[in-house]
Amino acid sequence: MACPLAPRRVINSIYDLRPQELRSQGIRLALCDLDNTLARYEEPLPSPALHAWKDALEREGVALFVVSNSRKSRRCPDFCESLGIAYVRHAGKPSRKGFREALAAAGVTAEEAVMVGDQIFTDIWGANRTGIYSVLVKPLAWGKNPLRRVRYAIEAPFRWAGKRK
Repeated sequence: MACPLAPRRVINSIYDLRPQELRSQGIRLALCDLDNTLARYEEPLPSPALHAWKDALEREGVALFVVSNSRKSRRCPDFCESLGIAYVRHAGKPSRKGFREALAAAGVTAEEAVMVGDQIFTDIWGANRTGIYSVLVKPLAWGKNPLRRVRYAIEAPFRWAGKRK
C-alpha cells in the first residue's frame, strides 16, 4: 500500500498541469487549495494567468473547484466568485467531508478528479484518503507564519517520496 502522505505527483506550479493532459486521463474536476496554491495569501483576487488557466481547463471540459480550510470570512467567497468557480470553505482537510462535498456538487467520482495543493497534512492526505489523485505544488510563498517553515520541513520526506515516483 502506498504511503497516504505521499503525493502521486509533484510539480512546481499549477501551470505545470496541462488541461489537455488532464482531460486525456479522464479528469473532469480539478480541485485546488486556495492559499499558496492558486494565489499568495496577500492576493485578494485571481491573477490574469489564473483566469487564463481556468479558461483553458474549461475548454477541455475540466472544471476548477476550490477546497479550502480558510476561516477568513470573505477570502474564499470573494476570490472564487471573481473567478467564476465553485468552492467549499471550512473544508476541514484532511477530513473526507469537504472533498466529498465538492465531488457531489460537481457530479463526478473521485476517479474523475485531481486535487492540487501545497500541504501534505491537509491537501495530499485528504485527497489520498478520499481516493482522489493527489498533486503537490511548491508553495507560492513562505508567508509570515514561522511555523509554516517548520511544517514544510516536517513534510520534506513526503515531498521527496512524491518526486521519486
